[in-house]
Amino acid sequence: MSRLPQTQRALQFNRVGGPEVLEIATSAPLPSIKPDQILVKNAYAGVNYIDTYFRGGVYPASPLPYTLGREGEGTIVAIGSSVTDYKVGDYVGYMGPESQAEYTAVSANYVIAVPAGVEPGVTAAVLLQGLTAFTLIRDAHEVKRGDAVLVHAAAGGVGLLLCQLLRAVGAGTIIATASTKEKLQLAEKNGATHGIDYSKEDWVARVKEITGGQGVIAVFDGVGKSTFDGDLEVLARKGSLVSFGNASGVVPPFSIGRLSAKNLKVLRPTLFMYLTTKEEFTEAATELLRFVKEKKVDVKIHKIYSLEEAQQAHKDIEGRGTTGKLVYKL
Repeated sequence: MSRLPQTQRALQFNRVGGPEVLEIATSAPLPSIKPDQILVKNAYAGVNYIDTYFRGGVYPASPLPYTLGREGEGTIVAIGSSVTDYKVGDYVGYMGPESQAEYTAVSANYVIAVPAGVEPGVTAAVLLQGLTAFTLIRDAHEVKRGDAVLVHAAAGGVGLLLCQLLRAVGAGTIIATASTKEKLQLAEKNGATHGIDYSKEDWVARVKEITGGQGVIAVFDGVGKSTFDGDLEVLARKGSLVSFGNASGVVPPFSIGRLSAKNLKVLRPTLFMYLTTKEEFTEAATELLRFVKEKKVDVKIHKIYSLEEAQQAHKDIEGRGTTGKLVYKL
């Protein structure tokens, strides 16, 4: 540690608000590591919609100043005394807080070696969203061959990965919604069998039409408030509404009795409750990166930003003008 700097650059905010509250701290303290942690010098860090939730106050952020980030990749520069699986110099990907900084201390339970053949930046781009998509179709609602499903915001980072993974596991009808013709074409290129432009079409009526009135067995919804009622309407008997995002706002309280008409399930999963152990994370991350290496999952990087461009990155992701993942290069 003696050769490491004492301070670092980090993307932070001191108060909640719009993108303008983001700033780069040039003398943030270098993280110290616990016995079960490693210290990574970051090469790339992923940008996720959840970053805007913390920045905007939807989710609590403390203490302030708050350093953003949930995933990254880079080189290990120090290891804790109880870590035996990794060594200084290993190039790894990880999930953990405060990744949008030069250095991040992360639990060794959430670290995975980047396989040879996976391009730089891709692991940071795919881990959080890829594992989110992976657990949504395996744990939240296990999709089976031939199933009819609906994916909202299908051209976003999670949406495109959902379409690819649903195709890989054999879903029969994959209905995608998006706001433009170009986004729908991208979703269909990534596995969707049908596209609905919700800005021009009655998406509830179209889902019923596509499924012959039967509905879908699962809805994967990162939009939230504006699509919730329609989701319940298009679900088939014994179907699952997997609500995992709030892009249009938080879903308001509703009467649980609404579910009984079709014996529906509503889930609000969080990724880390599916990956609570080293074994769970390693198994899921290994399979995901194998899909990436074998080109069964194509990671779409919309743009690579510098930390200095963070305000624009937040404007871009909130403006829904992006297709695929946003990444910082450090």
